[in-house]
Amino acid sequence: MTEVGIQTDSEPLLPPPAADRAAAAAAAAEKAGRPMSRTRCLRLLLLLTAAASTLAIVYFAYLCPAGACGGGTGLGLGAGGLPGAPLADRQGRPRLPSAADSLSFDQLLSEGVRFDVSGDDVMVFLHIQKTGGTEFGRHLVHDLDLERPCVCYRRKKRCQCLRPGRDSRWLFSRYSTGWRCGLHADWTELTACVDEAMDQLERDRHKRRYFYISLLREPVQRYLSEWKHVRRGATWSTSRHWCGGRDATEAELPHCYDGEDWYGVSLNEFLRCDSNLAANRQTRMLADLHLVNCYTGTGMSADERDRVMLASAKTNLRQMAFFGLTEDQPRSQYMFEQLFGLRFQTAFAAYNRTHAESALRALRPGQLEEVRRRNALDLELYEYARQLLQERFERIRAADDHFREHMDALGTVDERGSTELEHQRR
Repeated sequence: MTEVGIQTDSEPLLPPPAADRAAAAAAAAEKAGRPMSRTRCLRLLLLLTAAASTLAIVYFAYLCPAGACGGGTGLGLGAGGLPGAPLADRQGRPRLPSAADSLSFDQLLSEGVRFDVSGDDVMVFLHIQKTGGTEFGRHLVHDLDLERPCVCYRRKKRCQCLRPGRDSRWLFSRYSTGWRCGLHADWTELTACVDEAMDQLERDRHKRRYFYISLLREPVQRYLSEWKHVRRGATWSTSRHWCGGRDATEAELPHCYDGEDWYGVSLNEFLRCDSNLAANRQTRMLADLHLVNCYTGTGMSADERDRVMLASAKTNLRQMAFFGLTEDQPRSQYMFEQLFGLRFQTAFAAYNRTHAESALRALRPGQLEEVRRRNALDLELYEYARQLLQERFERIRAADDHFREHMDALGTVDERGSTELEHQRR
């Protein structure tokens, strides 16, 4: 995949030879004092039309990749820069070639599509740091009620999650396949990598359907959690930040610290680093970064880059098969089980709001405002996600004749197990 470039010169990208020839011919005829024949006039008109069409195609193909120019209509932007209609085909799938085989929420709920563990379907977990993804990833490999449960070994970080009847994987995640597309791979990295990575794992090339899932967290809490994690000496220094066919360079993403880690960093220091990827991490990791020229910072203003990236993140979130919220564990678990026809054998732990509120109270005056400013995109994305989750929850609940029974039974598997859920979907 080549890096998107945006030309800023006043010179046209391609010379319009047809237009030049037409204009020259007209000028020559006028100079000679000869009237142009009707046939020749029509030919010149056709040449001028073709030249104008060629220039228009070149302009929109090269200067405005994926609708990233001007009004941003290619992203389905509505009033206030918010996405209107998602960037999708008639089946609700992303138009981007790298994600063309992924399935959306609407397909799962409205079109009768179901996740088939025994078929060629693959669940892809996009794990954003400090959103509760580690615990959720463990639930996926340890707690699902499956015909062929995942096999986990002591002292090994990965489990074998294979389909019934054949040694083929149905889950692409940290605890099943490892970081095959890079440490905490984002949407841009996963959609460019997962199909080839699965081919290598399976040693077989065949068509699969991908079901992308993720978790989001309230941005201020997530940012503070990442700061505390880094302050303890943790890093994600081996993350690739792959985009446009290459890793981001050090010049594009300067280090915030010298040495091996940022142990003991204060919150003010953490906030001051402009290249700190903790800021607006959820928006960046859910967006298609090709639309903003990857990490180059070129081709558009910072405001335009933020606007396009936020719109892309919202579009991709809406097109995901499932996403949950860290602060809303019961409803997230219920929606997952209903959408995929699978049951967890344990209930997800409730979010600890007391701990979160105490972390906020520890901030000094001005720090909270600065954290919010640094994460303005994530705050808008999270509000969009919260409203979207509510909308999806209401749709699923309306279609569930045994809603209260299923909510009360979260974390338990009776004799019917997931069979009852599957029966409802047929």
